Amino acid sequence: MAEENVPVLETKSLGIQFGGLKAVNDVNIEIYKGELIGLIGPNGAGKTTIFNLITGIYAPTTGSYMLCGKRMNGLKTHQVVDEGIARTFQNIRLFKKMTVLDNVKVAFNKNMKANLFQSIIRTPYFWKEEEETTQKAMELLKLFNLEGFADQYAENLPYGKQRLLEIARALATDMKLLLLDEPAAGMNPVETAELKESIKMLREKFGIPILLIEHDMSLVMSICERIYVLNFGEILASGTPEEIAANKDVIEAYLGKEDEDEGGDD
Repeated sequence: MAEENVPVLETKSLGIQFGGLKAVNDVNIEIYKGELIGLIGPNGAGKTTIFNLITGIYAPTTGSYMLCGKRMNGLKTHQVVDEGIARTFQNIRLFKKMTVLDNVKVAFNKNMKANLFQSIIRTPYFWKEEEETTQKAMELLKLFNLEGFADQYAENLPYGKQRLLEIARALATDMKLLLLDEPAAGMNPVETAELKESIKMLREKFGIPILLIEHDMSLVMSICERIYVLNFGEILASGTPEEIAANKDVIEAYLGKEDEDEGGDD
């Protein structure tokens, strides 16, 4: 576990250039244990690009990022997950033809010890580990009130429940940091309220630091302790929700404008 004075996530002058375009430039972010941090900005500002940098989808062309003090540059996406960074996506990415339970169980695979031979012939050790994994997955589903859907195919869940399942699956990776990419996109008010309570539960029960991209400002302002505002690939401002709401530059660049193409790619 990281020391209290060491950020769980720290980016130092992080950036990436595509051809002659600086999509993200000189981004410095710090997140400590238990913090819930917002990352907001207009569509096209580079928010999802930052997530892609932090999760190894893109390799930074400038700067670096650390997880609990360990430099992460150069790691593949699966290595980033193994180190403890989990994320959800703007577009839900579940195994839709698998059951809700199996969607969570698959995330425990990296911790399972049964070898190929034991799995093929179904040894007692294999069944013991399978039972333990099922129990752990069910416990996670209960946290999100999804246990009643365990045997249903993921594609048959209501939209809001699919979002919660994606978060439950991320939690099964034994993460140190959770990245949520527009989790409330497409939700109705009831689903958004349920999502809000689930995010608060994660933080309170597990102390998991969360970096949240979201266009729903009422959600961001009500649950985030600090907010970073991104504009044209650079940090425009950072501070508490109250400071951000009163920042003239932020109002001009984002908060004062109607988001005409909400939900678009960043």
